[in-house]
Amino acid sequence: MQQSNLNNTQATMNYNRPVIYFLLLWTVLNVLQAGTLEIHADEAYYWMYSRFLDWGYYDHPPMVALFIKAGYSLIHNEFGLRLFTVLSSSVSLYLIWLMLKKYQVNAKAFILVIPGIFVFHIYGFTTTPDAPLLLFTTLFFFFYQRYAERDSWPLALILALVVAGLLYSKYHGILVVGFTLLSNLKLLKRPSFWGIVVLAVAFYTPHILWQINHDYPSIKYHLSERSAETYDFSYSYLYPLGQLVMAGPLIGWFLFYKSFTVRIKDTFMRTLLVNSIGILIFFFLTSFKGEVQLHWTLIVYVPLAMLVLIHFAQSGWPAWFSRLAIVNIVLIVTLRLLIVWGPSFMMEVGAIRSFFGFKNWAKTVHDKAGDNYVIFSEGFQNPSKYNFYNNTVKGLNYDTRYYRRTQYDIWPIDDSIQRKKAYLVMEDRIPGVTPDTIKTPVGNWYAGWVNNVRTYQKIDFKPLSYKVTASPGQKLTFDLSFKNTYSFPINFGNTPDESPVYFEACFFENSSDLVNTQKADDSFYHIALQPGQTTQYKFTLTAPAKKGRYDLLFSLRTEPFAGGRNSGIINFTVK
Repeated sequence: MQQSNLNNTQATMNYNRPVIYFLLLWTVLNVLQAGTLEIHADEAYYWMYSRFLDWGYYDHPPMVALFIKAGYSLIHNEFGLRLFTVLSSSVSLYLIWLMLKKYQVNAKAFILVIPGIFVFHIYGFTTTPDAPLLLFTTLFFFFYQRYAERDSWPLALILALVVAGLLYSKYHGILVVGFTLLSNLKLLKRPSFWGIVVLAVAFYTPHILWQINHDYPSIKYHLSERSAETYDFSYSYLYPLGQLVMAGPLIGWFLFYKSFTVRIKDTFMRTLLVNSIGILIFFFLTSFKGEVQLHWTLIVYVPLAMLVLIHFAQSGWPAWFSRLAIVNIVLIVTLRLLIVWGPSFMMEVGAIRSFFGFKNWAKTVHDKAGDNYVIFSEGFQNPSKYNFYNNTVKGLNYDTRYYRRTQYDIWPIDDSIQRKKAYLVMEDRIPGVTPDTIKTPVGNWYAGWVNNVRTYQKIDFKPLSYKVTASPGQKLTFDLSFKNTYSFPINFGNTPDESPVYFEACFFENSSDLVNTQKADDSFYHIALQPGQTTQYKFTLTAPAKKGRYDLLFSLRTEPFAGGRNSGIINFTVK
């Protein structure tokens, strides 16, 4: 009996050893990339999240901030920011392996398929909300596999925590939960299932309260502002092509074929299939409302990879697949090593260019600005990189009427900069405003000093309706409510010693082309508000003469800035 147990242990070790060696190599490659590449623009933005820890943010839930905070508190550089991504990636792949043991999956097949899935490489070292999403998606399937077989309150408690972690990582984590339930409606008969629901909601309540207290910024952004863009047919026909690349540039087509033709033999396999098909279809349908970024389907590739490997365990794989899979892996790894090396021809790719040269750029701008506040006006990326490399939070993004809102409109940086001197840094020169030229390895920037900064980024005008229909040239009056969300009194009066403020209604065509601007009457400029005070203002405007669909928003503009986005988008139709 002892000899039999010893043989079983030895067989298990031999079975696991190739996978362990692979995971060690996987971790080493991710450590190399995480420790040598400069910060990506999005990572720098999420690093800013970690400097202002909260239960929620404008764009995403807070789990990515915790990932970064935990690693960066140990190591104060790019590798520290990415530390928990590197660790969680390896843990996720190992959990996938453990789930597959039940199906007698071959270690060689695992090593051929998993590192061939391109999207797993991206989130092996890059810290965005998708990094914790991958971990919690894998944890969810890991514990659900056991829960599907055995109704258990301890497992239910763990699953409630994991579901909350999914939702704290990224909102579309709810798709995994929804399609899992759809695949096994018998769960509704389990009291422990309802325990999972109640506990997960309880764990998630702090984020729900954050959304309520901040007037649901994430919901408005993802369901309204993000979907306001004009539909382009390329969003839909490029979606399946992009997913083939994410699955593996050479083998993706075969993985999809094998995963969808596997023989379903138990509840867990059915769950994997329903999740794979359901999530892919969901995002395809979403492409008809706006562009679907390729990595949004990351959660698909955990169940899809398992289905492929189970199919191989059922019926094997053709000999040619081994050779093609090896070439596929070599291709991806070569690309990753080229990114580490950074040859000049790689700099022509925008997504890669962001990893290089901005550390020097940030230091150069800081040499000009000193310890003063610095205002950028072309998106959240550059102020975030400036802050990361100078270990400061004095870089501010001024979100213009031509861009979108970001977390910078919520953070207290905008409060701190009022009536102070600041350095304005732009990608394009503004005559008389940005006389300085800052030469850097990533191009020239133009800058100048702004005395007595005056902005109103946090003021949000709320109309009674966000859908309006009018006749050409018709006069309409919008009853706008707004609140002083600053910690100090504000007024919209203009005095000679400060930049004048203009309150304007802006009509856009095609989401970004400003075609009509109308100014508020003089009564607006007599309004003054104490902190927390709310008031109303009636804005009378004239509908455009040309028939068509417009985006209308209200904007407060102070010189020398382009004007902020001080309301949600109003769908305005002239007919």
